[in-house]
Amino acid sequence: MKPAYITRDFLRHFITSALAEDVGEGDHSTLASIPAEARKTAKLLVKDEGVLAGVALAKEIFNYAEPGIEMQVYLQDGAPVKRGDVAFSVTGSARTILIVERLVLNCMQRMSAIATKTRHYANLIEGTKAQLLDTRKTTPNFRLPEKWAVLIGGGKNHRIGLYDMIMLKDNHIDMAGGISAAINRTKEYLRTINKALPIEVETRNLSEVRQVLDAGGVDIIMLDNMDLQTMREAVRLIGARCKTEASGGVTEETIRAIAECGVDYISVGALTHAVKSLDLSLKASG
Repeated sequence: MKPAYITRDFLRHFITSALAEDVGEGDHSTLASIPAEARKTAKLLVKDEGVLAGVALAKEIFNYAEPGIEMQVYLQDGAPVKRGDVAFSVTGSARTILIVERLVLNCMQRMSAIATKTRHYANLIEGTKAQLLDTRKTTPNFRLPEKWAVLIGGGKNHRIGLYDMIMLKDNHIDMAGGISAAINRTKEYLRTINKALPIEVETRNLSEVRQVLDAGGVDIIMLDNMDLQTMREAVRLIGARCKTEASGGVTEETIRAIAECGVDYISVGALTHAVKSLDLSLKASG
């Protein structure tokens, strides 16, 4: 299932620009060696262990390059995979398969890596109320597939970009002249443009948490790089007045203890910026 932000317009623009980058004036290796009428089958082979992601995107890429191309899917997005598994087979023009091979693999290898890491972190906080969030630490022009992969892995998307949520971080607060000034200007700005965007404010200590609560009108308070004792006290102070998000210094060794502090969300930039691609290959069959 595609999330709402994976639109037809996005897919068309993404695939067009990605193929233009790779193919340029033409794939001369394929055009030189492969007859135009040749039809072949290729299989997507898994050579690693993890969580599969990008199958639906691969289908979009193949169909864009050759409408009606035959694709048999054996393993869906989100499936646990191991070395030796076959995710799908595709039958069509040999030229089409060769031209889009690298784009399909680049997308699936990175998306699968993100889904794998997300699933691992989500499992570590299972049984707590905390939900795992991604961040904007993504690859330029590949953010939406990366966030899609987070969903496939069992995480939750935070904001998609700068336009769908207000997040007042330390630099906003410092440049605005403090927490109260930043929040009050934000509320006035939203009234002026007649938008109802959620507001999140980053805090670094209990004093800043109290300032946010005093200002009011905030949906989420971020608890940034707080030690566990301070975080537990912040959660107690905030109560049910707004949601809480733990951020900064989150690792697989620390995430469980952070979740047990009672926060609603934990954001982990490493889900998208610190992954190793899952090993996949597309091989001719028969």
